[in-house]
Amino acid sequence: MKATKRKSNLTDRVYKGLTALLSGSAFLFLFLILGALLLYSAPSIAYNGLKFFTTTAWNPATGVNNVEVVVDGWIHVMQGASYGMVVFFVGTLISSAIALLLGVPVSLGVATFLSQVAPKRIAYVGSFFVELLAGIPSIIYGLWAFIVVGPWLRYTLEPAIAGSFLKYIPGFGGPVYSSGLLNSGLILSIMIVPIVASISRDSMASTPVELKEGGKALGMTNWEVTRKIVFPFARSGIVGSAMLGLGRALGETMAVAMVCEGATALPLGFYSPLNSMAAFIALNLDDSFLDPSKMWVYALAEIALVLLATTMVVNVTARLIVRRASINTEDRVVVGL
Repeated sequence: MKATKRKSNLTDRVYKGLTALLSGSAFLFLFLILGALLLYSAPSIAYNGLKFFTTTAWNPATGVNNVEVVVDGWIHVMQGASYGMVVFFVGTLISSAIALLLGVPVSLGVATFLSQVAPKRIAYVGSFFVELLAGIPSIIYGLWAFIVVGPWLRYTLEPAIAGSFLKYIPGFGGPVYSSGLLNSGLILSIMIVPIVASISRDSMASTPVELKEGGKALGMTNWEVTRKIVFPFARSGIVGSAMLGLGRALGETMAVAMVCEGATALPLGFYSPLNSMAAFIALNLDDSFLDPSKMWVYALAEIALVLLATTMVVNVTARLIVRRASINTEDRVVVGL
C-alpha cells in the first residue's frame, strides 16, 4: 500500500514538473528572442541613438567607393551610412489603421449576423467559413492582392476617387501612381476579419437570454435589443478583438511585402507606395549581409525589436480587455429607453 502511494506521489511530482517545464518554455522562448534581438541590435542602438526614431533616411552606404570606419573603438559602420526607421514605422501605423477602419465594421456586421440574426444551421456554416479565412496562408492573400486587387485599385478605383468630389480632401486628390498604401490596408483588413469576428461573435453570444428577453418585454425591436443590450454587454470583447486584430496587422509580413511596393519615403497621399517594419525586414534581410560592417543587419534587428515591443504591448492590452469581458456582469449593461 505504501509502495503504491509512493509511486503515485512520484507520478504526481513528475507530472507537475513536466507541465511546469512546458508552460515555462513559452516565457523562456520569449526571453531568448528578446535577448537575441537586444544583443544583435546593441551596435545599432549605440551608433544611431534617438536619431533612429526621428529620421527617414536609410542609407547603408555599401557602394564600392565607401569604406568601413570604426566608431568609439568597437562600432563598425560604412562611411556615410545613416539609418532611420520613421518611414517604416509610419507605414506600419497607416496600414494597420486602414485595416482597422475597414475590417472592424465588417467583422462586427458578420458577428452580429451570426450571433443574433442567422438561424443556427446558417450560423454554424457561416462561422466555419469565417474561421477558414484564418487558415489561409498570408502569401496566398498577398498573391491575390498583387494579381487582382492591385490592378483594380490602380486603374479603376483610385482614378475614380481622385476624380470625384473627394479630391478636395487632403490625400485623396492624386496624382495616382501607386496602389501600395490602399492595397496593403485592404488586404490587412481582410486578414483581421476572422479574429475580430470570432471573438466579437462569442462575446455577443454570451449575453444572458434574460437580458434580451427583458428588453423584448419592454417593447424593444431586435435591433434595439442588439444595440442597447448586446453591444454594451460585449463591449470589452469587441474592443479586445479589435486590438488583437491590430496586433495581427502590425506583424503581418509577406502579404504586405508583396503589395506595398517598397517605399523609401513617407507617403504623400492615399495613392503612394508604402513600407512596413515587418515587410522592410523581409525585403532587406538578404541584402543586409552584403554590408561588411554588419550595421545594416544590426539596424534591421533594432527595427525587429521595436516591432516586437509594439506587438507585445498591443497583445497584452488586448488580452486584459478580453479578460474583462469574461467577467462581465448584467449590472454593466445600461438599457437606454
